[in-house]
Amino acid sequence: MSTAQAEISTILMDKVADWLNQSALAGNDLETLIKGFCERLAAAGLPLKRVHLSFSMLHPLYDALGFTWFRGQGMEVEGFRHKAGLPSDRFLTSPYYHLLSNKLEHLRRRLDPSVPSEFPVFDELRTMGITDYMAFVLPFSGNTSQGMMGSWSTDSAAGFSDSMISALLRIQSHLAIATKMAVLTKLADNMMTTYLGGDAGRRVLDGQIKRGEGDTIRAALVMGDMRGSSRLAETSGREIYIDTLNQFFDAVAAPFNRKGGQIMSFIGDGFIAVYPCERHRSQSETACQAALGAAHKAMARMMDLNLRRKEKGLSDIKFGIGLHVGNVMFGNVGLTDRLTFSVFGAAVNEVQRLQILTKKYPHSVLASEHFASYCGANNWLTLGKEELPGIKQKLTVLAPDLSGAALDEDGALEPIHDRMSDAEQVMLLHRDASRLSAGDPRKLQ
Repeated sequence: MSTAQAEISTILMDKVADWLNQSALAGNDLETLIKGFCERLAAAGLPLKRVHLSFSMLHPLYDALGFTWFRGQGMEVEGFRHKAGLPSDRFLTSPYYHLLSNKLEHLRRRLDPSVPSEFPVFDELRTMGITDYMAFVLPFSGNTSQGMMGSWSTDSAAGFSDSMISALLRIQSHLAIATKMAVLTKLADNMMTTYLGGDAGRRVLDGQIKRGEGDTIRAALVMGDMRGSSRLAETSGREIYIDTLNQFFDAVAAPFNRKGGQIMSFIGDGFIAVYPCERHRSQSETACQAALGAAHKAMARMMDLNLRRKEKGLSDIKFGIGLHVGNVMFGNVGLTDRLTFSVFGAAVNEVQRLQILTKKYPHSVLASEHFASYCGANNWLTLGKEELPGIKQKLTVLAPDLSGAALDEDGALEPIHDRMSDAEQVMLLHRDASRLSAGDPRKLQ
């Protein structure tokens, strides 16, 4: 490649920078922003074969998001889950570890087939035809818990020219600003969705933030509770208690957070979920049948979990679920400076009382007659009428036939991930970069 051919147009690169700014102001998500950015870099004349970018995130489940773009092949996206442990040997011999442990901002290497690879990953890159590689670390601020790191790779025979490197270094600052805005937007969405639920989170982000704001909606209601938690808390350590509680939520609560269901809040060792519906019979039928289907999955998942616990010499986890349908208030209540977003009203009190009745009857799931009337030709056992505390009219209580509950692909418990990916380890190390001392991996927790 001649010197003239290697020159990169500053006008076109300025256009890429302008697009980044506009994309950030428009509120584009990270995936849209990064894919558009990489495609525009290639269109501007940069002979990029592969671009990898990872962003550390403040998220209850994930430490980072990773994006890998390949010319002509699109982009791969991956979320890297929290996981404690030491980095793998592969990571400790990676360019990223070299950057972080030596507190470097950039690392550039020509990949010469006649020279042994300095880092094992270079052997893989060579098979892609990569001739030149440049990695970088770019914190968003002095706080190392959030930032961007990644690499640029080319398959050009001449590698990266000085003008290409200069263009990449200049554009990185624009990319950092745009992606930081996208990360903060996603952070807010992550927090709202994880702590408030999907619909409630969107309502808050859309401005429904005043105390007393809300709506009256019709919904199928679910109240679940783990049995024996008080005794477990007294007889077991904190770690065992919390682990057992999370196992219960994973097995029983998770099915009610899918297919139209929304878990509104976790209350101690219990939860409340809703399936919003319109005030029409067909809508009510859809919501109630979805809730009943989730109850079947919850029963099957708990049976599977208890079998696993038995193999480890642990006791069964028992639970109770109440199912009901009715009108509820959906909105903000609390103090002027400390609010919660949930559902309230007589129907909520009734489903709570139904759940408590599972302690009286030998059934883990109980429903009101009103709920059962929307569930079609299911087998129901009528247990009788109950006068519920605080409720004027007696409720007819029924138990669904859950004897055929069985795990399917959709209802199966998620597998436990024992090993971090190398990319996840990158971001864990990035988060803890300030704790590195002389490159000693034993300093990582």
